[in-house]
Amino acid sequence: MISITSKSRYAVVALAELARSGDRPVPIKELAERRDIPEQFLEQLFSTLRRGGLLTSHRGMRGGYTLSRPAEEITVLDVVQTLDGKVGTEADEAGGIWAEGVTALRKVFGQTTIAEVARREAEEADSGMYFI
Repeated sequence: MISITSKSRYAVVALAELARSGDRPVPIKELAERRDIPEQFLEQLFSTLRRGGLLTSHRGMRGGYTLSRPAEEITVLDVVQTLDGKVGTEADEAGGIWAEGVTALRKVFGQTTIAEVARREAEEADSGMYFI
């Protein structure tokens, strides 16, 4: 009833990587290598995200992709619904606990920004380090 594909998961982590890169365009090959995502698959995702207004492509020798809006303004829900369509339409129709679950999911995804995902990933990476 709730259909969120791996496309969305890969896209969210790739956008978080873009957020950490700042305003400079990042080549898709570089993003694919950093996140271990097949380059052709990422190209397909980014094409859809660009058409959906979440990414801007830059041509030329220093080309690549940047976020179209600040990372604080792009939510996980924006990404998921751009790639997978409206989340949980069938659950809305089923009502009851199914609709409640979808509402909760939409709330969490709608409140979580790409900037927040990038921040959490950075914290998780830092928490694995300790010094003696």
